[in-house]
Order: sequence, then C-alpha cells, then structure tokens
Amino acid sequence: MKIKKGLLASSVFLLLLLSFHIAHIRFFPVDVVFYAAIFDGFLASLATSGIVFLSRYFSLYNLFEKIQMATIWILTSYAFAISVPTVIDRSLSFYILEKLQQRGGGIQLSSFEEVFTKEYVKEHRLVDVRLTEQQASGTIVINDDGCVKLTEFGQKLASFSSYYRNNFLPKKRLLMGEYSDDLTEPFRNSSDIVIYKCQ
Repeated sequence: MKIKKGLLASSVFLLLLLSFHIAHIRFFPVDVVFYAAIFDGFLASLATSGIVFLSRYFSLYNLFEKIQMATIWILTSYAFAISVPTVIDRSLSFYILEKLQQRGGGIQLSSFEEVFTKEYVKEHRLVDVRLTEQQASGTIVINDDGCVKLTEFGQKLASFSSYYRNNFLPKKRLLMGEYSDDLTEPFRNSSDIVIYKCQ
C-alpha cells in the first residue's frame, strides 16, 4: 500500500512539474532557463509535499518518510532542470545535430569552425544569452561605458573553475583521434596582445 501511494504521489509531482514548467515558459518572462526550471521544480515539490503532509490519504507515512519523499522530489527537480531544458538550451552537441539536420544531413568537417563562428553565435544569440545569465547570477556587471567586469563573486568562481580545470579534468582526453591535455589549460597559447581590454 505504501509503495502504491508513494508512486501516486510521485506521479502527481511529475505532472505538476511538467505543468508548472510548460506554463512558466509559455506565459511568463524567463531570465535564465536553468533558474526558471529550478523554480518550477521547487513549486511542484512544495505543492506535492503539501498534499502529502496535509492529506489523510497519506497518513500511513511517518514524518521521516514524508521528508524523504520531499527530498527526492527536490533532487528530481534539479536533475530535470539541468538535464533537459538547460542541456537543450545550451548544448553545442545538440546544435551540431540540429545543424546537420538543417543542412540535409551532412556538413564538411573543414567548415565546422565557420559554422560555429558565423552561424552558431548569431543563431543562438550566444553572447547575449551568456552575458544575461552571468548578470543574473551576479558574476559580472556591465558598466555604462560598455566594459564587462567580474564581480568579487565572479572572481572567486573563475578561480575555482580554473583550479578545477587544471587539476581535475582529464589530462588524456580524446579530441579528434588524439589524446590531449589542451582543455586543462585552454589559455596556454593565447596571445598576450589584445585590443579589447577595458581602459
């Protein structure tokens, strides 16, 4: 009986999650897709928990079991947010598949750099999207003179990211048939002479 009611409660949660998410993306403004999906999941978890905690139908569960179910729903919400809408919104891998489909199923390998720099950045408004996400996350500010600057939080996050990349990403990663550590230090061969720094 507990399993049956637990599955019913989880089904209600999934239905609410999808309903809230679809309503949110169709009828309300969204600043960042990931944050919106997290919010939808939180609402669905809260609503389902309210039903489970307040309804006599679920009284056979003790407090610990109810908290456990609520925790599982919150974790499921996070997994959904990061694995479905965020991945599809941000994924270069999905873009490649969609672009291949758009171009009749095939693109010359030698043309992919041009596809990324001239089509991907423009079609997905990549710069606008990423800068909007970073502003909403509090990692950057854009000054009146158009200078994009890291916040203190952004500095810490960049340092953490760089440290993790250097120490915990694969040193022998397969890249087009060869194993390389290029992506553990992507700025290794960057030029020191740039003209786009803020004055």
